[in-house]
Amino acid sequence: MHAALSEPATTGPPELDRSTADVVLIVDDVPDNLSVLHDALDESGYTVLVATNGESALLRAAQALPDIVLLDAVMPGMDGFEVARRLKAQPETAHIPIVFMTGLTDTEHVVAAFQAGGVDYVTKPIRAREVLARIAVHMQGARQARQARNALDAFGHATLAIRVSDSRLVWQTPLARKLLHDYFEALAGPPEAPQVPAQLLTWVQAQAALAEQGGIPTPLTLVNGARQLVLTLQERTSDEDWLIVMREVSDTAIVDAMMSSFKLTLREAEVLYWVVKGKTNRDIGDILGSSPATVKKHLEHVYTKLGVETRTAAAGVATSRVAQLVRR
Repeated sequence: MHAALSEPATTGPPELDRSTADVVLIVDDVPDNLSVLHDALDESGYTVLVATNGESALLRAAQALPDIVLLDAVMPGMDGFEVARRLKAQPETAHIPIVFMTGLTDTEHVVAAFQAGGVDYVTKPIRAREVLARIAVHMQGARQARQARNALDAFGHATLAIRVSDSRLVWQTPLARKLLHDYFEALAGPPEAPQVPAQLLTWVQAQAALAEQGGIPTPLTLVNGARQLVLTLQERTSDEDWLIVMREVSDTAIVDAMMSSFKLTLREAEVLYWVVKGKTNRDIGDILGSSPATVKKHLEHVYTKLGVETRTAAAGVATSRVAQLVRR
């Protein structure tokens, strides 16, 4: 059996073994409801997490990233509709299917559940067999989507979706999240509504407009030391979100070879790498976040260590030496 985990602690995310069971988060302020659902789900082989209010539900979802959320619509304080909206506004949790639990069967409340991001609803009093059947259907779709995202990451193709109409990052794969932080400044805006980095949004808007006119989108290339990130606009989904694939190209092996062969520091090796690529001191400064004067000083050290006097000679020595290493 997979025991329920208690309310989230502040010391860090819980450790979950996803290899043997799917994870369900139940959010309800009524202990009897939690008990009935927990027992039924646990007996069916699910790992069960619980939260008794909206705030703890958001924290638990962000920590554990459950495969599905069973969400009570009416709770004191933050109600289920607001919890759902906030989960859907966060790229990390936007993909998680939400099944509402409600005693409110009026049309307006059902519509509100779907507008808040729910994929389904069950009515109270809860019937465990019905809940299990609904979960099984939505879990299969969620599992397939998760496998697809993980497969993209496994092949080095990080993926994210951006909604141009409101400049929102809708969802992203784990690798995409890492690359965004590596190449862009931290996302701006309040936690419940993260914004797309300005440079990325400007590029997406321009390329989306071009694609809609029948043109061919142009990739965006960003540079970070000897690493380069290439972003490609793919297509628009049925939800009007644009898919972007990010692929990192790294020449760190060459930089490492230069450091080892010529006894250079990392920054000196990076400067030499870009000299070989034909970049000026100003270009290299822009790439590495340094001034042209600092680049010039690094280059002087490189000349001394390579025993040359010009950038052309330095590039020639470096190219020849790296070629020898590659052939070995």
